[in-house]
Amino acid sequence: MKNLKLVVVAMVFAITNQTFAQLPVPGFTFDDKTAIVITDPQNDFLSEKGVAWGAVGESVVANKTRENLEKIFNMAAEKNITVFVSPHYYYPHDHQWKFEGTLEVLMHNIKMFDRTDALSLEKFEGSGADWLPRYKKYIDGKNVIVTSPHKVYGPESNDLSLQLRKAGFDKVVLAGMSGNLCVESHLRELLEDGFEVAVVNDATASAILPGLNGAESALVNYTMLSSKVYNTEEFINSIK
Repeated sequence: MKNLKLVVVAMVFAITNQTFAQLPVPGFTFDDKTAIVITDPQNDFLSEKGVAWGAVGESVVANKTRENLEKIFNMAAEKNITVFVSPHYYYPHDHQWKFEGTLEVLMHNIKMFDRTDALSLEKFEGSGADWLPRYKKYIDGKNVIVTSPHKVYGPESNDLSLQLRKAGFDKVVLAGMSGNLCVESHLRELLEDGFEVAVVNDATASAILPGLNGAESALVNYTMLSSKVYNTEEFINSIK
């Protein structure tokens, strides 16, 4: 009887493992109701001189994130696909917050994404809050909409969902920085807000620290939450 119970337990364990190993892939079709959303294509994440480069640089280089984001921007410009950029800015009043999470404290301590004023571009050009130079010609394009800034990680504090809805979009392809924080938080909130969402994994990157691999964490959650996880080549070819 004991051996029989062990056999049954082993069979249940095997079936359970097999079930979860074969997670369904809902799939994603890019159509005229679909927009591209890119989070934080800014110097502090993507430039070697950026204040977060020491944490995210390994992942950025491994994924070829900068190159892949440029491919997506370029493809969108050529095909007149609407791109929403959700940036991250901190103004002096944001530094007066009375409580913060771990990485909020870090970002404020290293002056990440700092701007002098919400209505001024003083000292913005070339700063950590500015766009990576290679993307500027695309972000200046008529197909790109820059939303108000998000303040922690997700779009709850900015107008991204409003702008998407007002422009008639209900599907989103996500890319940008950083993978396990802002991209994943945008994914979760957009899903909760009723959008169908896919992610381009190698057009993101995450912090890799001793014992903490944000890139691995992000990919696990993209896979479990989104309709589809693309690489950049797959995504571009799917539109072609």
